[in-house]
Amino acid sequence: MLTKRTLLAAGLTTVVAAGLVGCSSGGGSGGGAGASDTNCSNDIMVDDVPIVTYWAWLEDSAETIDNFNSSHDDVQICWTNAGQGGDVYSKLATTIQSNSGAPDMLQIEYDWLNSFVIQDGLVDMAEYGIDEYESNYTPGAWRDVSSGDGVYAVPVDLGPVGMWYREDLFEANDIAIPTTWDEYAQAAEELDAATDGAVKIGNFAPNGQGQHLAFLDQAGAAPFDFDSANLTEIGINANDDASKQVFDYWIDLVDRGLVGTDQAWTPEFNTKLGTGEYATAVYPVWYNIHIPSFEDADPDAVWRAAPIPQWDAANPVQVNWGGSTLAVTTQAEDPELATRVAAELYEPQENKELAVEVGGVFLAQPDMIESDYFQGREYDFYGGQQINQEIFSPAALDYDGVTYSPFTQFYYDEMQRLLSEAIAGEMTADEAADGLQESLETYAGEQGFTLK
Repeated sequence: MLTKRTLLAAGLTTVVAAGLVGCSSGGGSGGGAGASDTNCSNDIMVDDVPIVTYWAWLEDSAETIDNFNSSHDDVQICWTNAGQGGDVYSKLATTIQSNSGAPDMLQIEYDWLNSFVIQDGLVDMAEYGIDEYESNYTPGAWRDVSSGDGVYAVPVDLGPVGMWYREDLFEANDIAIPTTWDEYAQAAEELDAATDGAVKIGNFAPNGQGQHLAFLDQAGAAPFDFDSANLTEIGINANDDASKQVFDYWIDLVDRGLVGTDQAWTPEFNTKLGTGEYATAVYPVWYNIHIPSFEDADPDAVWRAAPIPQWDAANPVQVNWGGSTLAVTTQAEDPELATRVAAELYEPQENKELAVEVGGVFLAQPDMIESDYFQGREYDFYGGQQINQEIFSPAALDYDGVTYSPFTQFYYDEMQRLLSEAIAGEMTADEAADGLQESLETYAGEQGFTLK
């Protein structure tokens, strides 16, 4: 039988091993864990009402929460920036283990939800009326926060994927902007020949697990079959034809020297994008804020956005990478109230615009995605291109959603390990996919899962 201990290990293997950071709890009145006027990053504007404690990292959080608190005399939010990514997930894991110290609600990325669902760390918000808000969000985002009949978070933002590219490099070498993956490989060959190998079309990062998962989804792969109604069962299909197609494609480009293999999020990778050694970055909409900040970048660079290349141009498939949600923890003092707060935080137009303009997020709400305000936004760094209208809004609306792993960290670590070996020529792409399947099946069995 699965226990909370084994489920915790399954969900958070490396994050927990990297060092758990405890979080304080302070017994404030009228709120969840740690709620009081003295340990909030914001002001509590109304006394003697329930307080919902909240962990979040978005840049707009301070202003958004002030707006919420000033417009509510029945509830207040107490906000803390508990970190992002592994930092906040380590803290949450600590609170689950100790059954103390979790906030009422927190910001969490889509691909981590199931890792905390199996630990009984998040409430099923469907039990508290969240279904009435479903039409406020894109179908893909709603699927990403759902499992079986349960809904474990409210979507906040998405990361629809496109292709950022150096228009000047393509034009200077008379190379067409690729619209399919076959054309992308052809353009890679042409760039290599035209520049004597000085410019590669892009990079296949060993640690680009979020990107790899998006590529797999686009090709039709579904590595996991998991339903919160059957927490002890899982289907794993990491070495099917679609998965091998993706791995074969990229490892072939690596073997031919047509793409780089720098680790993502490193100075080396950023420098090569900035100086024109890489001509594209197949990344989400949120990458638009990173490109202008590259140090020592080519001052004459001309960046633009295009749709992600397709396997079949006649049947395009849109994918997502990243984005966050608002989940309610099982330690919430009033989960129904916290659910309502999560659902309403980004409902006022003022808060939606703060999220876009200050937070830099792509809200998962069709009314915003399709609005003239959002569609008509021009991005000066990209020559005034209306990237939402042209590229990312259609991609977000057409995204169907995926099923994420209930042991995200282990899956990502193993995919990185095996693809690194394939990149180094120590195994073939097919062997990497087969090895991933075997490793995941073994690990799932060790954690107490029954394979479907």
